[in-house]
Amino acid sequence: MRHADIEPTSAAPCRDASQKRKAPRIFYRLAKARDGADQAEVFHHAVMQGASDYYEQEAREAWAAVLPRDGSAWVARQALYTTLVATCDGRCVGFLELDLKRARVESLYVWPSLARRGIGSTLLVHAERMLVEQGADRVDITASLVLADGLENRGWRRVREEWVERGGQRLRRWIMTKSLAAVET
Repeated sequence: MRHADIEPTSAAPCRDASQKRKAPRIFYRLAKARDGADQAEVFHHAVMQGASDYYEQEAREAWAAVLPRDGSAWVARQALYTTLVATCDGRCVGFLELDLKRARVESLYVWPSLARRGIGSTLLVHAERMLVEQGADRVDITASLVLADGLENRGWRRVREEWVERGGQRLRRWIMTKSLAAVET
């Protein structure tokens, strides 16, 4: 599969299964400029709500302030990174930014109420396939405490712990790597 050919694939319903009407599905594709505003919201809410069990309020506020809550900043990042999105009802509910040249996942965020449903894992599978197609034999990520355990359970290895300063706050994270030797294209 070439990276331009990410097929819209479904993985999980967007709404609670108890709803009577048929639940829409999650689709995966390359990001478009119209996704920028949704990416900004996904990032903000994933940090402020999704990371609340792992980081104090002040640390999350400093982390969220790293990027403006403005879609144009995320559209600009789409020019820097290959960005994959998960959509529901045409709206971005998760995304992954990939630096193909460095074989590095720059960011991975999912709307908090949809976390732990396989959306992030599916985005990673698409990213890993793209890297294999580019000849990469491994992928790296700097993972927050929110992601680290889940990544480790999926074959990632912790390389070292790292602390980063954001707005006067110190945030703990992990440098992690994964071999792509077994990934099939």
